[in-house]
Amino acid sequence: MSDKINKTTSPSVPYRGGGFSPRPAKIVAPVLFALIFSLWETGSRLGWISPLILPAPSEAAQALIELFNSGQLFLHLSASLQRLIVGWICGSLLGISFGLAAGLFTLARGGIVPLVAAIFPIPKIALLPLFIIWFGIGEESKIATILFGTFFPTVIAVYGGVDNVDRGLIRMGQSFNLSWWSIVRKIILPGALPAILSGFRISASIGIILLVAAEMIGAEYGIGAYILLAGNLMAMDQLLAGVAILSVLGLIVSWLIGRAEKYFLRWRL
Repeated sequence: MSDKINKTTSPSVPYRGGGFSPRPAKIVAPVLFALIFSLWETGSRLGWISPLILPAPSEAAQALIELFNSGQLFLHLSASLQRLIVGWICGSLLGISFGLAAGLFTLARGGIVPLVAAIFPIPKIALLPLFIIWFGIGEESKIATILFGTFFPTVIAVYGGVDNVDRGLIRMGQSFNLSWWSIVRKIILPGALPAILSGFRISASIGIILLVAAEMIGAEYGIGAYILLAGNLMAMDQLLAGVAILSVLGLIVSWLIGRAEKYFLRWRL
């Protein structure tokens, strides 16, 4: 009887194990974008925003439709994607290799980390004239600029991720007589993977920035060349359409990396 009384009179303790695990709110982003574009369009139609300074979203959309109908959209987009994919993949692979070497080997760390610290702050677009002298005005110089720009943040992300892996887990693997390669493959790489994927987000964004800058110098096709031509002609609607393409490209890249995070980091759930 006393047990029943205690059960009924004792206050319930709220569950405190939640939190620190934000859930995706898919409706927030569309509502936010719709609100921004609505205010923008309204301000343009009421004359609050000058079309010479910032065209309405409808004008940029019309320019984008005309670009698509003319067939130029595919030419510009395919050229940019080819440069971005090749440069980013090559830079990421090299960055992963050097980052793992710096994180795992003392001698490599002593050489790579100071070198990255010395070169990473240099604006990579400032080295484009040097790449043009080395590789010419063609695709090689543009890809080299993207590769060089994505290499360093990838090295830093990989090196930092490896360095922050819980040492207790590594010692546990050693106590179970796991081989060096097994510890790297089963403990270090999974533990460093969140930092590596976060580094991919940063390096991909840097790659898009460098892509546009490189295409503005000596490129016939590409989103950067299209934006530069629109700016020279003072065609603000076309310029804004090019910027919108870059924004969509960034959203797609972010979505792809987000899908990769959900797939490779299932163990965190």
